[in-house]
Amino acid sequence: MSPTRKLIIAIDGPAGSGKSTIAARLARKLGYINLESGAMYRALAFKAMAHNVALDDAEAVRQLAENTVIHLEAQGDGNRVLLDGRDVSQRIRQPDVTIAASRVSAHPAVRRVLVARQRELGANGGVVMEGRDIGTAVFPDADVKIFLDADPAVRAERRVLQNGDSSIGERQRVQAEIAARDQRDRTRVASPLVPAPDAVILDTTHRNIDEVVAEVEGVVRQRLDREA
Repeated sequence: MSPTRKLIIAIDGPAGSGKSTIAARLARKLGYINLESGAMYRALAFKAMAHNVALDDAEAVRQLAENTVIHLEAQGDGNRVLLDGRDVSQRIRQPDVTIAASRVSAHPAVRRVLVARQRELGANGGVVMEGRDIGTAVFPDADVKIFLDADPAVRAERRVLQNGDSSIGERQRVQAEIAARDQRDRTRVASPLVPAPDAVILDTTHRNIDEVVAEVEGVVRQRLDREA
């Protein structure tokens, strides 16, 4: 799977749809770079929290973004995330940062800063980039566009298992968080969460990771065959 021109592959979807794991595995199979756009928003949100920058102050967060260095390094099923040289890979996965990231990512001015950086990272191809607006805003001309979705209850259960706490209280918290995140992502003014018109839409509700990776890889192979 080594065409003369390396592809730009966009994988979008809501929280818990499986896009991070699938993107990482696909990138590893192809020998591509896995770029997790959500990690960039999480890192910025964490920095805003650490510096007491109001998450709803769009201009303040934009200025913070302009003066922030976020570096992603592929590591197995995800990315090692360096924020101004500091490894924050684990910290930015915590619930408080997840909620904060959703808030800062809603600002159009902030998105403009990070989208520009995401385009720079993927400009030469050979990338699998995942997020919520990759195929619609970051790379609308991506060679392959995949949109993953799943039933909200199933997505919430995946997050519960990922967090390692299956208590009733945790389940209720995650379900509420998923619902709120969906509402913000789908209704925000800047790059709302919607499938690109030419995206391949896959429902992962009743499918395991290996099945979905195989189907996505099949879509990519078809595109690579056309490039050969």
